[in-house]
Amino acid sequence: MSGKDIDDLRSRFAREAMALLERTGEEVTRTRLAAELGVARSRVETVFPEDGDLFDAITAEWFAPKLAVMDEVMASDLPPRRKMYEFFARRFRLLRQNFRDDPATFNLYVEMGERYFEYARSYIDLGDHYLCELIAEAQAEGFLEGLDVDTAMSLINQMVLCYIQPYMVAMLNERLSEEKLALIVAAIFDGLNAKDGGARGTQDIRAA
Repeated sequence: MSGKDIDDLRSRFAREAMALLERTGEEVTRTRLAAELGVARSRVETVFPEDGDLFDAITAEWFAPKLAVMDEVMASDLPPRRKMYEFFARRFRLLRQNFRDDPATFNLYVEMGERYFEYARSYIDLGDHYLCELIAEAQAEGFLEGLDVDTAMSLINQMVLCYIQPYMVAMLNERLSEEKLALIVAAIFDGLNAKDGGARGTQDIRAA
């Protein structure tokens, strides 16, 4: 088979594995996938030499819609404030819809993501790379003053974590909203900088 043939099968088999996982509520091995598809195990192993390759392909399929919306936002000419909001809001909408459509399956994917985190690492790193680009655009317009990019990235990720971390989306659900996220992004642009605002002004607590 050509490389393209293998890539096409990789995507198709991964989607079939996801459908099986969603029907049964259990992780799918190459052996089980071959039986479900009615093909020789050797055919599945040609596409996925190791079970880890199957998990990697499933991860890629799960992240694909999230990557698509990030790419769309990064290619836009929106101003930095709106661009950063859309960068987080569009992923949040997808995660929230995934959860509401099928909470049990969503939680199964979350559990798999925790067990096989190494397969998701590159997608998380890409999100951080894009966020750094957004930070640079914001700083070019005078926002996030005095912060180095890595520090700004860390702070912003902590501020929006519950909107982009699947576990938190499932746990908080109705308490999260696009309106609240918009206020968080506004706070990032209106107040996040390297100045000491007085929060660390005293070393101990004194009675009033």
